[in-house]
Amino acid sequence: MWQILKTLLVQGILAKTLLRSFGWLAWLLPVGAILKVIGLPLLSVLGVLALPVLVLLFVIGLPIFVVFIIGGLLMSLVGVLITVGAALLKFIIPVALVVLVVQWVMRAQSEKGASDKPAAAAGEAPSTI
Repeated sequence: MWQILKTLLVQGILAKTLLRSFGWLAWLLPVGAILKVIGLPLLSVLGVLALPVLVLLFVIGLPIFVVFIIGGLLMSLVGVLITVGAALLKFIIPVALVVLVVQWVMRAQSEKGASDKPAAAAGEAPSTI
């Protein structure tokens, strides 16, 4: 058994499998965030998200203990990312809204200041029509 794992590791197949599993996180994280917003507890969200990862690892043909180890690591990573992401969003959204409002006000003031200048001061001849 250890010889098989050693051979897989040497050939890079195990590393490629881990990287492919991280690719699954690209669509699992938004799904997990939506399920968390709906109101499911974090453990239920992780259970829903763990099923496709574990099925993928079983289909690849990894030994069952490796499947559970890799699946557990990936799901703990998803749990941490969802928890930290929710906490960061509570801080980032208000800050981003304040920045957008300040930019909007500054842009409106700069456009108002540009329209108040007389045409002669801008280097253009006044129209006689």
